[in-house]
Amino acid sequence: MLGYGSYDHNENIFNLVPPRFAPLPQIPMYRSKVNPKLPPTCSTFHQKSTSVPVCSNMAGDYNDKIVADKADGTFGKPLGTNRNDPSKFLSKKSRSFSVPSLREVMDTHPDVLKPKTLKPLSRGGSVPRLSEAPIMNLVTSKNFIVANAVEAILAMPRKLGFEGKDYMKKEDYGKTPKYLKNIKQDIRDEMDYIRAFNQQDAPLERQMAPIDENERHRLINGLKAKWEEVNTAYQAHSHLTLLSKGKALRKERWDAELQNIENDIGKLQKKDLLVDLAR
Repeated sequence: MLGYGSYDHNENIFNLVPPRFAPLPQIPMYRSKVNPKLPPTCSTFHQKSTSVPVCSNMAGDYNDKIVADKADGTFGKPLGTNRNDPSKFLSKKSRSFSVPSLREVMDTHPDVLKPKTLKPLSRGGSVPRLSEAPIMNLVTSKNFIVANAVEAILAMPRKLGFEGKDYMKKEDYGKTPKYLKNIKQDIRDEMDYIRAFNQQDAPLERQMAPIDENERHRLINGLKAKWEEVNTAYQAHSHLTLLSKGKALRKERWDAELQNIENDIGKLQKKDLLVDLAR
């Protein structure tokens, strides 16, 4: 509630004093008249263990809390709640106990010392009786020092280390193993088979003869005439840039044919040429 306010006066002394405002009265919290302990409907705080809660209790059928309160299900404990209590520290032997002595066990729990099962006797026969006394006062005249010295002198020397197998004392030492003889025989049989196969399929001995000089010139002149004919057809299409697929193929064929004719002319221009008479 406003006590008094500053009036809109120019250069008024009351304008220097800030106005005082009375706090508004607090409205009491709304309480349901039906049952104030009923959980609210369409609440997002009833979902357990989820980071994206959805609405629950849409129909308002629940009479108690949908999810029970946890021990730590609050908005945070006061500072220092989880701090350790300095008076509650781990004392000595609080989690263990000392082993009792044999005398204490014999006095308190003598049954623990009794064996549960008896081991069988390692030697044959039964347990000796009280009346079966052992033979006593047996004396010998043997000098064990001298006997040990004589035994050590006459003993065979010990074998030190590991002795490897002597392969030179084997029965087949220095002899050719049987498997090598078999391998060599297989190689010889294979070479004989290859040699016989080559002799069977070997062509007849070719008969070569030198070419006649007049025949050579006649072949050269014929190839030159053929080259002129192909070259004329080739030059008729060499200036064209746009060719159809058929003309392009013919141009490539002429180019290859000119190259072959030039190679044949070069071979015929050599001297001492031989001709295969079998062909």
